[in-house]
Amino acid sequence: MENFVSAISGQEFPVEQRILGASIRQPIFKLIKKEYPSFSKDKYIAATELMKYKEAYIAEFLKDEFGQLSQLDQQVIDSFRENRVISASLDGDNKECLTLGERVADKVAEFGGSWTFIISFMLFLVVWIAANIYWLNNKGFDPYPFILLNLILSCVAALQAPVIMMSQNRQEDKDRERARNDYVVNLKAELEIRELHEKIDHLIIRKEQELVEVQRDQVEKLGFLLKKMEKIEEAFKDK
Repeated sequence: MENFVSAISGQEFPVEQRILGASIRQPIFKLIKKEYPSFSKDKYIAATELMKYKEAYIAEFLKDEFGQLSQLDQQVIDSFRENRVISASLDGDNKECLTLGERVADKVAEFGGSWTFIISFMLFLVVWIAANIYWLNNKGFDPYPFILLNLILSCVAALQAPVIMMSQNRQEDKDRERARNDYVVNLKAELEIRELHEKIDHLIIRKEQELVEVQRDQVEKLGFLLKKMEKIEEAFKDK
């Protein structure tokens, strides 16, 4: 297997990992130059060595933007280093284990905010009022002005409001978690796009170098053929 020597570490790496300094983005190139002043754009570095400087650049970029590295930023950097899909770990973190109270709150909020609840509650009120006024001649268990009914309505409202608020608070937590996940995925996507641009640039520069080497080889062969032709012409002239 053909190898090359890294300009910064002096170690040998497979030629497939060879990256020209000119193909490295300027901010990352400056980080390498800061640590190794002798490194230049016409020298080579290994892809595994370059990854360390990419991580340092990403961390520095996030610190400049937000002042410090948050747990989310560190999570993105770790996933970038390990080359793993970050959405898979987020899906695993989102598995909820709801308590009985949370499940009840969700069901109450779901039922209390539906037309089923409104219609059934209106029917209950109509039946209650009709039973006391018409069937029991306003002498039943709750005659007009329906004091017991008012007490029941007050108790339902008093209990329903905090239960619905519990469900809403949990929904807000879900929204915050969703926003957090969106931020992490978007940040990882941005870094991956930057990495993809860099790889494309490196591929283009590498292909250009290969073309230049092919052209140089062709020019050398052409020069060799011209010299041979000149010698043959001289030989014919001597005859």
